[in-house]
Amino acid sequence: MATPKPSKTPAEIEDIILRKIFLVSLVDSMENDSRVVYLEMTAAEIMSEGKELRLSRELMERVVIDRLSGSFPTAEPPFQYLVNSYRRAYEEGKKITSMKDKNVRSEMELAVKQAKKLAVSYCRIHLGNPDMFPNHDKNKSSVSPLLPLIFAEVGGNLDDFGGRSSGAASPPGFIEDFFRDADYDSIEPVMKQLYEDLRGSVLKVSALGNFQQPLRALLLLVNYPVGAKALVNHPWWIPKSVYLNGRVMEMTSILGPFFHVSALPDHAIFKSDPDIGQQCFSEASTRRPADLLSSFTTIKTVMTGLYDGLAEVLMCLLKNTNTRENVLEYLSEVINKNSSRGHLQVDPLSCASSGMFVNLSAVMLRLCEPFLDANLSKRDKIDPKYVFYSNRLELSGLTALHASSEEVSQWFEDNSAKVDTSTSAGDGQNRVIQSQEASSSSSSANTPSLQNSKPVNMSSEKTKYPFICECFFMTARVLNLGLLKAFSDFKHLVQDISRSEDTLASFKAMQEQAPSPQLQQDISRLEKEIELYSQEKFCYEAQILRDGTLLQRALSYYRLMVIWLVGLVGGFKMPLSPTCPKEFACMPEHFVEDAMELLIFASRIPRALDGIMLDDFMNFIIMFMASPEYIRNPYLRSKMVEVLNCWMPRRSGSKATETLFEGHQLSLEYLVKNLLKLYVDIEFTGSHTQSSRCMAVVATVAEVAVADAGSDSCSRVATVERKYTMAPPQFYDKFNIRHNIAELLEYLWQVPSHRNVWRRIAKEEEKGIYLNFLNFLINDSIYLLDESLNKILELKELEAEMSNTVEWESRPAQERQERTRLFHSQENIIRIDMKLANEDVSMLAFTSEQIISPFLLPEMVERVSSMLNYFLLQLVGPQRKSLSLKDPEKYEFRPKLLLKQIVTIYVNLSKGDKENIFPAAITRDGRSYNEQLFDAASDVLRKIGEDARIIQEFVELGTKTRVAAVEAKDAEAALGDIPDEFLDPIQYTLMKDPVILPSSRVIVDRPVIQRHLLSDSTDPFNRSPLTSDMLIPDVELKAKIEEFIKSQELRRREGLSSQNSKDKIQTTDTTTLIE
Repeated sequence: MATPKPSKTPAEIEDIILRKIFLVSLVDSMENDSRVVYLEMTAAEIMSEGKELRLSRELMERVVIDRLSGSFPTAEPPFQYLVNSYRRAYEEGKKITSMKDKNVRSEMELAVKQAKKLAVSYCRIHLGNPDMFPNHDKNKSSVSPLLPLIFAEVGGNLDDFGGRSSGAASPPGFIEDFFRDADYDSIEPVMKQLYEDLRGSVLKVSALGNFQQPLRALLLLVNYPVGAKALVNHPWWIPKSVYLNGRVMEMTSILGPFFHVSALPDHAIFKSDPDIGQQCFSEASTRRPADLLSSFTTIKTVMTGLYDGLAEVLMCLLKNTNTRENVLEYLSEVINKNSSRGHLQVDPLSCASSGMFVNLSAVMLRLCEPFLDANLSKRDKIDPKYVFYSNRLELSGLTALHASSEEVSQWFEDNSAKVDTSTSAGDGQNRVIQSQEASSSSSSANTPSLQNSKPVNMSSEKTKYPFICECFFMTARVLNLGLLKAFSDFKHLVQDISRSEDTLASFKAMQEQAPSPQLQQDISRLEKEIELYSQEKFCYEAQILRDGTLLQRALSYYRLMVIWLVGLVGGFKMPLSPTCPKEFACMPEHFVEDAMELLIFASRIPRALDGIMLDDFMNFIIMFMASPEYIRNPYLRSKMVEVLNCWMPRRSGSKATETLFEGHQLSLEYLVKNLLKLYVDIEFTGSHTQSSRCMAVVATVAEVAVADAGSDSCSRVATVERKYTMAPPQFYDKFNIRHNIAELLEYLWQVPSHRNVWRRIAKEEEKGIYLNFLNFLINDSIYLLDESLNKILELKELEAEMSNTVEWESRPAQERQERTRLFHSQENIIRIDMKLANEDVSMLAFTSEQIISPFLLPEMVERVSSMLNYFLLQLVGPQRKSLSLKDPEKYEFRPKLLLKQIVTIYVNLSKGDKENIFPAAITRDGRSYNEQLFDAASDVLRKIGEDARIIQEFVELGTKTRVAAVEAKDAEAALGDIPDEFLDPIQYTLMKDPVILPSSRVIVDRPVIQRHLLSDSTDPFNRSPLTSDMLIPDVELKAKIEEFIKSQELRRREGLSSQNSKDKIQTTDTTTLIE
C-alpha cells in the first residue's frame, strides 16, 4: 500500500503561489525557469532575522522592491515585469477557486489580491518615476508603455482600417485597478504622458486613419475622476502662449487634434493621412457609382463614430462638477480664438480648420439634444442677457439685428444697475449635467440683453448661467464658424469649379483655332485644378451633404432659435408692434442669417427636410421679412425670400411645403403684402456694415442644387456671374433679390386665395405700397431690357470680329483671349438680364388683367405708357433686325412672347380705361411713340398667330391714340404761349394741380412730384425729406391756371365760331352767284 502524500501547509501554498507570481526565489537553484531571479541578499537578510525562507504577504513588498532594484540584465524590464506579475496573479486567482478548503482558499485569495494591488502600485510609481528602478530594456520608447495596454483594453489588435496595434494584451482588471483608486499626485505625471501620447497619435490622422483606438482610450481615461482632473489640468488643455491663435489651439491642445480628424480639405501644411480626396475621389468621373457610394458611406460612418466619441468625452467631463467649468472655458477659448473664421477671407495659419469646426458643430448639437424636444419645453432657461453680460464669449464685434453699438452701450448704461448677477446654478447645475437638463435661472428671459460692449461684473463673482443657456449660445457661435461657414466654402468651391470649367472650354476652343504651347500649359494646369477642386467637393459632400442626421439636428436647433427669438417679441402674432423690443434688437444678426442659410442649403438636398416642423420657420419668415424696424439688414430679410423660393412646390416637389403656402394662416393673410413691401424696401438698401456684406463689385446669381440620381444624390450646380466695374454691388443685388420675389409672386398669383388678397391690397394700398411696387417693377423692366438689348448689339460686334477668321487670327493671342472672355461675359449678362426682364413683363401682363386702376393713376399712367411704347419700338421698330441672334433662346431672348405680353398689357389697360386717359398718355410720350408702330405690331402679331380678338382690340387702341394725338395737338395750339408761372419746373408742362414743396417752396405739378416720390422720398431741389402728405396745395395758382385754360378755350371757340360764320357767308354767296 502506497504511502499517502503529505499535505502542504497554508504557508507553503502561499510561498509557492507568490513565487509563481513574482518569479523570485529565496533559495538558489530552487527553480529551473530562467525567468526566476534568485534574491540572494534578500534571503540572507531574512535568515539573519531568524525567519523561514518562504515568501509571504508580510515579505511581499520587500521582495518586489529588491527584485525591481536589483541588477538582473536578463530579467524583464520593470513595467513589463509588474504587468506580467499582475497577469500571473490573475491566473493563480482562477486556480485558487478550485480549492476545497474554504479557509485556505480565503487566505490565498487575500494573498493574490495583495499581489495584484502591489503590482499596480509599483507600476504607478515606476511610470511616474522611470529612473527609480534600473531598466535594461534596449528598445525604450518615448511613448508610455501603458498606452498599448489601454489600446488593447478598448479595442482589438486590428483597427477598422487595418492599422496594427502593438498586440499587447492587458491583464483582466489591470487598467481598472490602475486608475480606480489612484492618488492624484502620483498618477498625474502618468496621465500627463498618456494624454500627450494620445494627442500625438492622431495629430496627422484623417478620417480614414486610425483615430478610433486613441479616441476610445481618451474616453476610458476621462471616465476615471483622476483622469478627468488630469486632463483639464494638463498644460496643453488650453495652451498658454503669446502666439496663441485658433490654429495653435487646434494643433497643440490635447483635444484639438481629435477635433482635427476630418474628411474636409485643409491647408497643405496641416494635411492629414491618408489623403481622402486622392484615395476615394481621384478621377471620380471614371469611377463606378457603387465605388463612390461606398466611399461616401464609409466616410459618413467613421465621422459619426468620431462625433459620438467626442460628444461622450465632453459629456463625461461636463457631468463632473470638478471639470465642467474647464470644459466651458476650453470651448469658449476655441470659439473666441477663431472668431475670424466668420470673415469672408480666412487665414488658414491663424484659424482652425473647417474640419475641426464642423466636427465641433456636430458635437455641440449632440450636447443640445436634451433640450431640442418637440415642445422645446426648456427654452425658458435661455437668458437673453447672456449675449451682453456673459464673461464667456467675445460677442462685441458682432452686428446686431437692429440696434447700433451706440444704442446698445446706452441701453447697458441705463439698465446696468438693474441687473441681478447673483444667479447661481449651484447644485442645480450638477443635476442639469447629469440629466442634461438645466436648473431654473432666477433671472427672467424678458430682461434686456446687450452686446457690442465689454461685459461688466456687478459683483465679485462672474455671472452664472444654466448649462442650457451656455450650451445654446456656444452652439450658435460654433455653427456660425463651423457648419454654416462650411456651407459657404462649399458654395464658393462649386462656383470655382464652374468658372474653371468655363475658362477651360474657352481655352480649348482657342487652342483648336490657333494652337500654342502656352495655351496647352494653361489647359493642363486648369485640368489639374479642376481635378483637385472636384476631389474637395466630394469630400464636402461625403462629410456634410450626405449626413442627414447632422442636418436634421442643425434644423432642430434653429427651430429652437427662431421660436426663442419670436418669444422675445411676444410670440407668433401679427401685426408686430411698431417698437422693436431691445432684447430682440440686440441679438447677433448671424442667429437669423445662419437659420436662413441652413434652410436654403437643406432645401436643395433631397429629403433633408423630412420630419422637420417647418411651420415655425414659416411664421418667423412672414413676421420679419418685411419688418426693417426689427431686422435692419435688407439682405438678411431677402434671405427669407430665398428660403420661400426653395419651398415653392414646383421646386421642392413636396406636399409638405405646398401646405405652407396654401394652408398656412399667416401666409394667406400676410405673405403677398410682405413680398410687395420687401420688393420696394430693397431699393433703399444703402450700405450695410456687416463684414460679410462687404463684397467686391460682383453680382452673382448662383444656384447650388443637390438632386437624386437613383439611390445616389449628386451635386448639380449652375453658376452664372455678372461683373460690373462702375456701379455699387447693391444696385445689382436688388435684381437678384427681386428675381426671387417675382418667382414667388408668380406662383402665388396662381393660388386663388393669395390672388384675392393681392387684389385687395392693390385696392386698399393703391396710393401706397402697391403704387411703389408698380413703379419699381416698371423701372426694372425698362433698365433690364435696355441693358440687355444694348449688350446684344455689343455681342454681335464681337461675333463679327471673331467670324473674320483671317483678321482674328492675326491678332495677338492675349488680345484674342481677352476678347473671348468678354464675349462670354456679355453672353452671361444678356442671359440674366433677359430672364429678369421677362419675369417683370410677365408679372405686369398677368396682374394688369385683373388689377388696372393703379396703372391709370395720374402719377403712373404716363410712366406705364412710356415703358410700353419703348418696348414696342425695340421689338417692331426700325432697329429690330439688328437684334436678331443665331440662337435667341440661348440668351432667354423671346421677342415673339415679349411682344405678345406687351400688347396684352396695352389691351388690358385699354379695357379698364373708363375715362379714356390711356390713349392720351400714350401719345404724350415724345421719345418712343409713333402711330405706325401699332400697325407694325399688328402685322407681326398676325404672322405669329396671336389671338384675333387681342389684335382687334389693339388695333382699336391704335385708332384711339391717333384721335388723342390730334386732340392733344389742337389743345396745345389753342393754349398758345403759356406763362412760365403755369409751367411745371421739372417737365415744363402746364400744371393742372400745383403744389408747394414745404422746404424749398418750389411750386410743381402734383402728378410730377408724386411720380418722383415713388422712387425718391426727398425734395428734388434741396434733398430734404419729403412725402406726399407734406405737399401744400396752391389753390390760388390752380384757380389762375383753370381761368387761363378757360379763357384760351373760349378764345379758341370764338375764333372757330367767327371762322365758321365767314365760311357760311362765302358759301351762300357762291351758291347764289352760280345759280
